[in-house]
Amino acid sequence: MAVPPTYVDLGKSARDIFTKGYGFGLIKLDLKTRSENGLEFKSSGSANTETSKVAGTLETKYKWAEHGLTFTEKWNTDNTLGTEITLEDQLTKGLKLTFDSSFSPNTGKKSGKIKSSYQREHINLGCDVDYDINGTAVHGALVLGLDGWLAGYQMTFEAGRNRITQSNFAVGYKTDEFQLHTNVNDGTEFGGSIYQKVNDNLETAVNLAWTAGNSNTRFGIAAKYQIDSDAAFSAKVNNSSLVGLGYTQTLKPGIKLTLSALLDGKNINAGGHKMGLGLEFEA
Repeated sequence: MAVPPTYVDLGKSARDIFTKGYGFGLIKLDLKTRSENGLEFKSSGSANTETSKVAGTLETKYKWAEHGLTFTEKWNTDNTLGTEITLEDQLTKGLKLTFDSSFSPNTGKKSGKIKSSYQREHINLGCDVDYDINGTAVHGALVLGLDGWLAGYQMTFEAGRNRITQSNFAVGYKTDEFQLHTNVNDGTEFGGSIYQKVNDNLETAVNLAWTAGNSNTRFGIAAKYQIDSDAAFSAKVNNSSLVGLGYTQTLKPGIKLTLSALLDGKNINAGGHKMGLGLEFEA
């Protein structure tokens, strides 16, 4: 194993099978373009079919590769402006520093974040410091990897309260075709997932979670089948009898269509099912 994943990416392959290829209750449009000088534009808009609320985001990104710098500007329909500057592999190889700030002209709310990460063989270390009106919070994470085995710890320390408010542990095992992940959050939330790549076309995942003091276990299974190079079908079901279906089709190079539906297996005839439509353009 070279560099292990970050703590938040532990179990990511299984989560992707459950989340990607779906967009329940949304009509969504994504557009990605790149100019000749390397400036990237990304815009996204979505409409919630239940609340009729429309939301949108706009992001521009420029990479100054020779100096390891990336500049990112963000805006959303809540009128929040964000600026992000990233410096990577300059002070020392494997070190990444990010300065992130946001400002809302309507409310005057400001926040800032300094992110740092250090990645080398067998180790992935991260530390973020948040500054906002609620005070200062320090987020730390460490993941160690050896021969496919992974172990990680994540914590949050709030300076204003002078105590640790989050303490999470995770262990797992990862190969190209199989991944196992288990975690304990704050000693009360337990979870686990299994990911398997059955063959080049079929991927499956299982997840489960439960809370201490509660006998109810949350359980789900999901699968993704790559029909051909342009089409994929996804399906998932949980122990609440919610069935999710998704179909993704590449219409032309750079144009992708996603159709999805969430069905309540306990009330098939009662209605209340959710549909989703997504269209993505990239050039």
